[in-house]
Amino acid sequence: MPSPKTKNSANRSAGGSSGLSGSTNGNGRYEFMSLNRTPPPTLLQRQGSDPTAAARLRASESPTRRRGSGSSTSSNTGMPEEDCMRLNPSFIGIALSSLLAIDLWLSKRLGVCACEDSSWGSIRPLMKLIEISGHGIPWLVGTAYGLYKADSAAGQEVMLNLFMALILDLILVGIVKAVVRRRRPSHNRMDMFATFSVDRFSFPSGHATRAAMCARFLLAHLVLAAPLRVLVFLWSCLVGLSRVLLGRHNVTDVLFGFLMGYWQYNLVEMLWVSSLGLQGLLGLIQG
Repeated sequence: MPSPKTKNSANRSAGGSSGLSGSTNGNGRYEFMSLNRTPPPTLLQRQGSDPTAAARLRASESPTRRRGSGSSTSSNTGMPEEDCMRLNPSFIGIALSSLLAIDLWLSKRLGVCACEDSSWGSIRPLMKLIEISGHGIPWLVGTAYGLYKADSAAGQEVMLNLFMALILDLILVGIVKAVVRRRRPSHNRMDMFATFSVDRFSFPSGHATRAAMCARFLLAHLVLAAPLRVLVFLWSCLVGLSRVLLGRHNVTDVLFGFLMGYWQYNLVEMLWVSSLGLQGLLGLIQG
């Protein structure tokens, strides 16, 4: 019969060949355990004892943090997120930005009378005279005087509606300027005649709206010879051109002003006060 030592050595060799190691306990019995090492604990298990670190790890793996990785990318590039978004603008945005750039460039190029030392500075006084001819105050004073001197019902009717049209023009242009609040060109000199608070804004050109509306009004309600009709048309065009040459407005301000003045005349025709209505109005004033 083999000795116990022989059995022990045989068991050790068998355990070593099977990948197991044994040890004896106090009772002399073997306890086997694997020679393979247990896998290291995960990062979350290692930091389980630290609640702050575990919460930070869960926050870093959350979907919100992953969605915000784009902002970290933009911060790595050194550019704000808004600028990164502008790198891929829409087609409409590109078109509007291009038109605005062309408008500013063309307006600056055409501002040849913006100051005395400009390329066409010698005709600046003439442009300022045309500017005054399209101002609202001379038109209001002249229309009020014509209404006072009119000796016929037809003349009073025309002058009254022209006066109301001028008031309407001032109100509508003031509202649009206050809403849009576009500043005047940088090369403009604020030496305009009789300015008000809204006149520091540029869009639209009040001179252009007034010139277009008054030109349509005069051509429709006054009997003028052909040369005078041509002069009225040329005057309205020169008023709009002078706004750009003097650097008062951008090109788009004047173009929109012409369109707005053209439309304002249609509104005046809708609100036209007849001679009967004028007599009733005069009766209310006298009574």
